[in-house]
Amino acid sequence: MPDQPGHMSPEEFRRQGHAAIDWIADYWASLDDLPVRSQVAPGDVRALLPASAPEQGEPFDAVLADLDRVVVPGLTHWQHPRFLAYFPANSSPAAILGDLLSSGIGAQGMIWATSPAVTEVEQVVLDWFGEALGLPAAFRNDGPGGGVIQDTASTATLTALLAALHRASGGDVRRHGTGLERWTVHGSTQAHSSLVKAAMMAGLGEESVRTVRVDPVTQAMDVDALRDALAADVAEGRRPVMVHVASGSTSTGATDDVAAVVEVARGHDDLWVHVDAAWAGVAAVCPELRDHLRGVEDVDSFVTNPHKWLLTTFDCSTFWVRDRAALTGALSILPEYLRNAATESGAVVDYRDWHPQLGRRFRALKLWAVLRTYGLEGLRAHVRSGVELARRVADHVAADDRFEMVTEPSLSLVVFRLRAGDEQTLAAMEAVNASGEAYLSHTVVEGRAAIRIAVGSWRTTEADVDRTWRALQAAAAR
Repeated sequence: MPDQPGHMSPEEFRRQGHAAIDWIADYWASLDDLPVRSQVAPGDVRALLPASAPEQGEPFDAVLADLDRVVVPGLTHWQHPRFLAYFPANSSPAAILGDLLSSGIGAQGMIWATSPAVTEVEQVVLDWFGEALGLPAAFRNDGPGGGVIQDTASTATLTALLAALHRASGGDVRRHGTGLERWTVHGSTQAHSSLVKAAMMAGLGEESVRTVRVDPVTQAMDVDALRDALAADVAEGRRPVMVHVASGSTSTGATDDVAAVVEVARGHDDLWVHVDAAWAGVAAVCPELRDHLRGVEDVDSFVTNPHKWLLTTFDCSTFWVRDRAALTGALSILPEYLRNAATESGAVVDYRDWHPQLGRRFRALKLWAVLRTYGLEGLRAHVRSGVELARRVADHVAADDRFEMVTEPSLSLVVFRLRAGDEQTLAAMEAVNASGEAYLSHTVVEGRAAIRIAVGSWRTTEADVDRTWRALQAAAAR
């Protein structure tokens, strides 16, 4: 018999598991005293690690010790209360425990038969969540469409494009490739970069993506320009296949007019409308914060990420389609080794057909834990807190003549700049980031630099917003 690896005993696993949870709790407690952005130079972390893996196993205590020595100094702390640079990659105690349970169960839910609970819990959780967001009944898993958890909204965009191509081509793209048809994809100049990447991966190429101009004030898609762009493509023998609608753009939180885009799309056969609400969509758990989704009842697909603003550990991107036949028609493939009676019966859903990858983790468990432990009331309170904190930032901007707003606040995102100009704006931001007090990011709007503050962490308070603002004021005075 070959030597067996030294697996942890149940008692040792229990001890080390408690130690790992203690480490996480201590890490959270220490965050306020740590610089938000990592202070290391390129190569510093690598230099602390040996060139080769150890021949002999080490105790897990050594791994935990090296988290403090090697890893923490090289982290930019996304769970820090003053991490305000990007939309949060949120977390919460309930989500972490749900993810831990998923890891402990270790199930692979590629098809219903490999673990029925993985599929059916996900179906129910997506129905719960869709209802909480006010999504149409057609998106429910007991209707013609349904929902699935993707890893990120980028994958959801690619999946939507593949489904759109399948429907528009009557299946020819699946069988023969994109062929001689000159497909085009439309999105605003503010659309996420994943739209271009989706076109690249789908074989359409970067040049197939049409960037539609936006309103210079709101940064929302100019719907008249979209209508003209679609008409121009058709006149030139091209075939529009999908329109990407931004509902909460990364740069400024701009929200395209979903209903107006749908109305334009109705003039083109088989033109798929996909709504990317990766960050802003979860705000719809609050009925008063659903204006940016008006018209979503008529779109073909919709994505939002609980792992951004809704307390759910990365990765968890919720994606719905109106017609699952287009989706599974594009992606279904059944090798002999996956054949089973449940699949053959047609009575179950095999989620392997709902995204590019075959293997899939039990992601629904962490979202289930969040929905159940916070309840919809708790989730609404969290979202409303983010919106209120963003208003506090906007009030600070309005009270200091050196600063000005660039766009109106969008939910929990505020975009502003120093009136003195781009150089001063970026210098002030970088001074704050370098100090470790907070971490902010920038964008460019209508040719001018601007600072973004994106609130949404479960740990951020009014005191954190005020402390960040004081740091910005001090940097602006230099």
